[in-house]
Amino acid sequence: MTRRVPRLPQVPQVPQVPLLLRVLRRRLPQVQQVPGVLRLPRLPRLPRLPRLLRLPRLPLVLLVGCLLLGLSLSVPADDDDAPARNPPAAEAGADGAQPSLDAEQQHAVGIVVARPVTATAPQRIDALGLVLDTTTLISDQGEADAAAAAEQSASAELVRLRALREGGAGASLKMIEAAQAEQARARAQARTAALRFAVTWAPLAALPGGPRQKLVEAATTGHSLLLRADLPGRHTLGALPDRALLDVDGIQIPGRVLGVLRQTTELQSVGLLLELPDVPAGLGAGARVPVSLFMAARSGFIVPRDAVLYDENGPYVYRQSKPAAGAHKASYTYTALKISLLQPYGDGWLVTGIDGDDDIVVRGAGVLWSLQGVGAHAVADDDD
Repeated sequence: MTRRVPRLPQVPQVPQVPLLLRVLRRRLPQVQQVPGVLRLPRLPRLPRLPRLLRLPRLPLVLLVGCLLLGLSLSVPADDDDAPARNPPAAEAGADGAQPSLDAEQQHAVGIVVARPVTATAPQRIDALGLVLDTTTLISDQGEADAAAAAEQSASAELVRLRALREGGAGASLKMIEAAQAEQARARAQARTAALRFAVTWAPLAALPGGPRQKLVEAATTGHSLLLRADLPGRHTLGALPDRALLDVDGIQIPGRVLGVLRQTTELQSVGLLLELPDVPAGLGAGARVPVSLFMAARSGFIVPRDAVLYDENGPYVYRQSKPAAGAHKASYTYTALKISLLQPYGDGWLVTGIDGDDDIVVRGAGVLWSLQGVGAHAVADDDD
């Protein structure tokens, strides 16, 4: 007796041609059906190009460039009498750093040149002095020293933990990470304290460790005083004065100039830090006294303030060079000349680094700077 195996339900057959292909075959009879590939009708061939245009790409580009160059050379140059289509522009020098202008362009941009005038700097400058509180100095220096010691301690602790972990003494990775964070925090605090001391007491921060500690001890013990001398109405100072003299109730007290301070007060003027080794009793912090600053006799040349520019290398002016003899069209070249500022003199500056026969640009130096570019640097004067 045979057993009948039940029939499985029949799976509906999937049509071999999708519905989309059916629609396309109705729309485009030219479509050829290949299993798994849909071929569209071929486009008609384009006509063959001439033999000249079927050259390789590189020779074709070179040929077109030569044709354009020949057309540009065949155009006649404009004569001097023809009106210019564009406004005159400055011609860059051979090295790209020295701007060059002709007489017409120089007049158009408003450049004026003149010879500098010789003068002698005054030997005395009046200032207003303020006796500083030495406790502020002690606090700032103590904070900087404490922050530096904390950084050294955190660094030593981190080194110790790393040595213990390498030796298998039980220092965990978490302890090392915590020590690293403490070292970073201590380093940031030490850097902040050192920068604060350098900004507040710049002349003292520039001194070596030994002389600075000796000066601070003398100020804290009362053997000397520190004084700030402000020059009202002035924000810059050229050469540093050689010595200072205080007038305290008719008594002339000599002072030593330490340097220029980097912070300003309510007077909004440049200030100098002075040390007074011998002071009379009763002169304390907060007292204001007149100060006279003395400089050695210096001679220089006066230039207007508009003629002086400043960059990362210091102050400089522009010197005009005479055009070459026999040139068809006179062209003046301008060179950036580095100078040294002595001190303000009237409406200008008393400077050194130039000669009396130099043609200095006294108006329009900003235009030359824009033509020269930021990358140019001033050169020293090589004339004897």
